[in-house]
Amino acid sequence: MASIWNNRISVSIFGEAQGPAIGVTVDNLPPGEYIEAEKLHRFMERRCPGVHEGKDFIQVMSGIMKDRTTGSPLCAFIQNPKGEVPDFSRLDRLPRPGNADYTGTLRYKGFNDIRGGGHFSDRLTAPLCFAGAVCGQILERRGIYTGAHALEIHGIRDSEFDYVKVTKDDLVAVRQRSFPVIDFDKGTEMLSDIRAAAEGGESLGGIVECAAVNVPAGIGSPIFDGIENSIAQLLFGIPGVRGVEFGAGFRTAEMVGSQSNDEFYVDDHGYLRTLTNHHGGILGGISSGMPIIVRAAFKPTPTLRSVKETGKLMESEKLEAEISAECCIVPRMVPCVEAVVNIALLSHMLDYPHFNS
Repeated sequence: MASIWNNRISVSIFGEAQGPAIGVTVDNLPPGEYIEAEKLHRFMERRCPGVHEGKDFIQVMSGIMKDRTTGSPLCAFIQNPKGEVPDFSRLDRLPRPGNADYTGTLRYKGFNDIRGGGHFSDRLTAPLCFAGAVCGQILERRGIYTGAHALEIHGIRDSEFDYVKVTKDDLVAVRQRSFPVIDFDKGTEMLSDIRAAAEGGESLGGIVECAAVNVPAGIGSPIFDGIENSIAQLLFGIPGVRGVEFGAGFRTAEMVGSQSNDEFYVDDHGYLRTLTNHHGGILGGISSGMPIIVRAAFKPTPTLRSVKETGKLMESEKLEAEISAECCIVPRMVPCVEAVVNIALLSHMLDYPHFNS
């Protein structure tokens, strides 16, 4: 399976949803970086509030000694929760709509683990979050911060980050909220809509918006090795992502050139900045020094609480889908989006001349 991302930093995800453990190996991290364990655990718990994935569940096998990266591959295991495993025996002939049961079975000739989605499950975002949390600590030591929020759920839209003026404090503040939104009232509306969907046996999708601040200008490369390329490739490694945009994104298609272009000026500190930031902090695949703004659209959770007709494969019958623990994954995908942006940024920062100074 193509579960290895290799671009200066190498990230390899392994395990299945109903297996004994899942995990990640991260290679080419700079040695000697201080990694705070408690901060890692707090990041992980944002992905699944109320489900402990802290000290008792994460086992670092290599790559960190005395709270410092050693330079060898960092390998971490995350124990899967123990409990009753649903019966997935019929999924080889009656795949669940919206899931990868059918395509996965074709691709891997029926030998793939289909329990709980196997390697296709969003459970695999846990080790991805771990890798991104490690990268985030290394970036923050250089003053680079990322933060994300649930921008939209089922048409209910939160306030956007200020493309030009978003700060480290803004990003840290939204990270600390129990429900990751900027506007508390919009968060209340979203929660109410999620509850209503759950009661009706439905599921909801939405959009996560992420910002990164203090990324120095000149990071990245054109054509195939741009910052956008790296971020987008990692974002599509998160199950459920159906679209990605940077800056003003698809809205720029409605603009004329004079509206889309961001005019340059020199600020009070002598830095070249832009008055607007429709480009989302990236021009030609290279950082401009403005905040990096990226959004990812998530489809509704495919597993519903209702009986659905499945495709006719070997026989015609109805398959009652397993009851999903959540009808909207968007809030807990917020740290996952942060994580992959951290990985992408650190991979490009390794080329920065002053990274180790």
